[in-house]
Amino acid sequence: MRLLLAFFALIFALPAAAQLGSAVPNIRPELVAEGPAIPGREVELAILMTPNEGWHGYWENPGDAGQPMQVQWELPAGAEAGPLRYPVPIRLTIAGLMNYVFKGPYAVLVRLKVPEGATGTLPVRADLSYLACTDQVCVPERGSVALNLPVGTGPRDPRFDGWRSKLPRPIGAQATYAVAGERLRIAVPLPASVPVGEPYFFPLTDGVARYAEPQAFRRSGDYLVAELALKSAPGGPIAGVVELGDGRGLAVEARLGPVPSGGRTIGGEEPWRVLGLALLGAILGGLILNLMPCVFPILALKGMALARAGGDERHARADALAYLAGAVVGTGALGAVLLALRAGGSAAGWAFQLQDPRTILVLAVLAGAITLNLLGVFKLPVLGGEASPRGGFATGALAAFVATPCAGPFMGAALGTALLLPAAGALLVFAGLGLGLALPFVALTFVPALRRRLPKPGKWMLTLQRVLAVPMGLTALAALWLLWRQAGDKALMVGIAALLVVGLLLWLAGRVQREGRAVWALGLAVVGATIGFALPLPGGSSAASRVAGEHEAWSEAKVAAAVSAGRPVFVYFTADWCLSCKVNETTTIGRDNVRDALKKGGVEVLVADWTEADPAISRFLDARGRAAIPLYLWYRPGQAEPEELPQVLTPAMLIERAERR
Repeated sequence: MRLLLAFFALIFALPAAAQLGSAVPNIRPELVAEGPAIPGREVELAILMTPNEGWHGYWENPGDAGQPMQVQWELPAGAEAGPLRYPVPIRLTIAGLMNYVFKGPYAVLVRLKVPEGATGTLPVRADLSYLACTDQVCVPERGSVALNLPVGTGPRDPRFDGWRSKLPRPIGAQATYAVAGERLRIAVPLPASVPVGEPYFFPLTDGVARYAEPQAFRRSGDYLVAELALKSAPGGPIAGVVELGDGRGLAVEARLGPVPSGGRTIGGEEPWRVLGLALLGAILGGLILNLMPCVFPILALKGMALARAGGDERHARADALAYLAGAVVGTGALGAVLLALRAGGSAAGWAFQLQDPRTILVLAVLAGAITLNLLGVFKLPVLGGEASPRGGFATGALAAFVATPCAGPFMGAALGTALLLPAAGALLVFAGLGLGLALPFVALTFVPALRRRLPKPGKWMLTLQRVLAVPMGLTALAALWLLWRQAGDKALMVGIAALLVVGLLLWLAGRVQREGRAVWALGLAVVGATIGFALPLPGGSSAASRVAGEHEAWSEAKVAAAVSAGRPVFVYFTADWCLSCKVNETTTIGRDNVRDALKKGGVEVLVADWTEADPAISRFLDARGRAAIPLYLWYRPGQAEPEELPQVLTPAMLIERAERR
């Protein structure tokens, strides 16, 4: 599997490398020696790897993806190079794949056996092939290193002491392992007096453990016991490195044998804490979504349905629970499709369906149908806001669908974390978003004090229903505008034709309903609701053509160039279907005083347009633990990481940063 992933990484890396257009390696190798060569003895060499900012190299076992470094030596007769010795790596999870990497300069050490009778200098050469990656792209690189090693005596390089201290240390006793069901248990001899923080076991023996699955640890007497998710039964010893939580590592070779039971659990609460925080963030994000214009009309429909229910408490609660189920199933289903797309290699994110013009067409037809329903042209219970389990479930699912263009506080980070969790945990987080979306209406039905505050049914409901038709009609028009932006004039004509045909069919359905033939009316409504799927759409336009005039299209290279030149950079991630993005652009980014302040402060403003699927943007969001937009980043020269601004922008935020320079 890793070879397959590496193959595709190499294939897709070629256009990435061409796009970067740089002959300078992204990881610069250098060969250095600790001191001169002494005949008949060994001298320590180091392959010093120096990644550029934002790039990383791989450990000898790269994990779920990547490639280890390959070295071909050219040595004098009689000289021999020993095995490569790597420092303890760090973990990097991208799109659910665990990578074992080095993000800063690192030294791979090797001992060179000097031949007897060596004199003068020893020419040492090596050809290297390795994979250089950012969190978004990978580039296969080759490099040659050379060293003319003098024979004799001389000073030694003091850096080697520091490099050796980062190597995993051997343990003096035998480690053992055992297989129990789907778990692999490894007992590492370690005195109870040795402090351990958050340990991790880096397997060197490939194929025995599932790298991306959480690990659990416990202390049992003078043993540290690791429990890993088993991938396949070991056929012999298991080699690896135990990192003790502070960068220190122990080299382990475990053989089949007894593993102590019991003991005190350590470091096992982290996965549950991450899942709990992500779930809480999703619930809070779903709650806030109810305040967004893209969801409020749906919530208003439910309020009207509850008011119609009057005193029938059991009926209202059944409707609320159905609405909850629809919202949870809706967000869970969207999350499941998103996970399936990403598992297939697509760099998709939240609201991925709105990057497809066909989905936009269906949304336009659906919004148009709801508008006609609210205007009384026809009556369809599942869309009309009537309190019933069937209507409640459909309305909850509808709310989940139309909520995807919005991403409020808590939501982006929660969904980004979800994409890094195992599938079951990720689906739980997506379902939590639906739970938060439905909670206000569920509380309204299950808390009598809140229900009593609702106004009594009356003519106001008909008036409100007509008023709600206005934002729904505007939603249909906005969907047509988005369809035009994504796929051009011909697609717009198709969308208008679809709305006219659906409108005519639903008008006929309303007439049939008034004549009492409900079955025929329902058939016409179903035809009208599904006709949009059958209409062909022309191809979309380039996202780059939509970038607003004065702001250049975003790329990581442009950000790096501006920061290197000493200029601050403001990047905003947006999409035509993102309502929150457009509000911020209208009320803040597009204001004259803000534009003037940014221009006066020499701020480079870049826009990342995600209206259509863009793998570069998706991978960048993944790397920042985000799955949704808007996202606003402020880069300041000399600052290692950009500042992430709130999702609700104000002019003062940008003006103050531009003036601070």
